Amino acid sequence: MRSTPRMDVLGAHAARLVDRRIPELVAEDPVRAAGRALRVGPLYANFARHRLDADAWQALFGLAGDAGVPAAIRALFDGAEVNASERRPALHTALRSRLGAGAVARDAHRLAGEVRARMGGLVAALAASDVTDIVNVGIGGSDLGPRLAVDALRDLHSGRFRVHFLANVDGSAAQHLLRGLDPARTAAILVSKSFGTQETLLNGAILRDWLGGGERLYAVSANVPGAEAFGVDAGRILPMWDWVGGRFSLWSAVGFAIALAVGMARFDELLAGAAEMDAHVLGAPVECNLAVWHALVAVWNRNGLGLDSHAILPYDERLALLPAYLQQLVMESLGKSVTPRGEPVDCATAPVLWGGVGTSSQHSFFQALHQGSDTVPADLIGVVRPAHGYTDNHHALLANLLAQAEALANGHAAADPQRRYPGNRPSTFLLLDALTPQALGALLALYEHSVYVQSVLWDINAFDQWGVELGKKIAGDLLPAVRDGSDAGVTDPVTRTLLAEIRARG
Repeated sequence: MRSTPRMDVLGAHAARLVDRRIPELVAEDPVRAAGRALRVGPLYANFARHRLDADAWQALFGLAGDAGVPAAIRALFDGAEVNASERRPALHTALRSRLGAGAVARDAHRLAGEVRARMGGLVAALAASDVTDIVNVGIGGSDLGPRLAVDALRDLHSGRFRVHFLANVDGSAAQHLLRGLDPARTAAILVSKSFGTQETLLNGAILRDWLGGGERLYAVSANVPGAEAFGVDAGRILPMWDWVGGRFSLWSAVGFAIALAVGMARFDELLAGAAEMDAHVLGAPVECNLAVWHALVAVWNRNGLGLDSHAILPYDERLALLPAYLQQLVMESLGKSVTPRGEPVDCATAPVLWGGVGTSSQHSFFQALHQGSDTVPADLIGVVRPAHGYTDNHHALLANLLAQAEALANGHAAADPQRRYPGNRPSTFLLLDALTPQALGALLALYEHSVYVQSVLWDINAFDQWGVELGKKIAGDLLPAVRDGSDAGVTDPVTRTLLAEIRARG
C-alpha cells in the first residue's frame, strides 16, 4: 500500500532501526527507562520497550505537528463537526468535563449535568423500591462500556442491586438469565440511541412480557417517542444525543447501570478520572502528552514496523472485559479505508486488536506472542494495590506481569532453537495505583483520546461506523425467508443453499 510522505518518514526510520534490538536501545540510554514514562493522576505509562530511538521519537512528534494534532484536539473539545460524514460533533468529553470553549460544547455539558441529576433521582427511587435485580438490555456501546465498568468496580458495589446484562439476540442468553430472577423484584433498562436496534427491541419485548408490562421498564435513548411507544413511561426515560457515539457513551445516562451498581458518588468519581485525563490531553504539548504518545506508538508499530495486530493484556481479573471493550472502541473507530472526503486512505489503519487477562492467557496464546512468526505489540496493564488481602497471590501476579514484559522485549538465547525466544517484541506498560473509579475513568479516557489522535494522523473519521450497516440491512431482508420459508427476494445462490440446509434440519 502506498503511504503518505509523512508515513514515508517513519518507514525511513524503521529501516534505519531494523537491526536494533530493544535491550540495546535501553542499554545505550541510561535515562530511557524513566525518560520514556509519563504519569497522569493515578495512571502511569512506560514506553521504553518500543523499537524507537530519540530520532524516531522526534520524527513521531513532527508527524503529530504536521497533522495538526493539537488543533484537532481543541476542535474535538470545542464541538467542531469532527464527525464529517454525519455532520456532527463528538462531545463525549462534555459528558464529564467543562473544557470546551464553544457554545455547542458548553450547552452539551449543561444538558449532560441535567440528565445526570435526573438519573440520580431514578437511582434513589429504585433504591427505595423492592427491586433487587437490574437487567441492562443493550448491545455494542450500550453494553460493553457499562458491562466493563460494573465488572471492573465489583469490589465497590453498594450491594443494593445485582446488575445483569443482556445483549445477544440469541434467545439462549435471555432464557439463562431470566430463569434465575424474580419478575416481581426485577427492573430492566433498555439502552438504544435509535430505539430501533433489533437485538435490544427483541430482548426488550421478552423483558416487557416477562415483567408483565412496562411498570418497571426504564430506557436510555435519543428516540424518546420510540421508547414511549414501546411502553416505557416518559418519567423513566433518560435522553442521550446524536453527538455521542455508543462506544463513547458510558459517561452519559448509558451508565445508568453503573450508577445503580456503585452509587452516584462513585459514578461521579469515574467521570472525574476521565475529566482529569481530558484536562491533561487538552493542555499538554505533544512532547509530554500521554494520549499522543500512546497514539504515536500505535502508528509507529502499524505504519513504521508494519505490524497488523495488537494485544491488550490486563493483569487484573477485574479488567477481563477490557479487551472486548477496546475491540469496539479501536476497530469500530479506526477500521476505515477512506478519508472524510471519500478518498482512499493511503496507509494501513486499524490493527486487529485482541487479548485476554493474565496470568490465564500465559497458558494459552502467549506461546505465539513469544515464539510465533508474527510480532504482536502489546499493552500490559497492572494494578499496584489490590482490593483483597491475598498478598502472596498479588505479588505473584505482579511478578508475572513484570516478567512477561521483560521476556517479550529481551528474549532468551539458547542452543536449542526450540527453546530460543527471539524477543524484540514491543510493549507499553500501564500501571494503575489501584482500580478505583477515578483510575478506571482515566484509563478509558486515555484510550478514547489515543484513538482520536490516531484517526487524525491517518486522516479518517473516528466517529462514524457505516461498516456495521450492510449486514444489518441484509439480515432484515432475509428475516422473512428465515421466518416464513419463502425464497422470494433471496438473490444470493449460496444463501439459498444455506437456507435450504437450515430448513431441512429445523
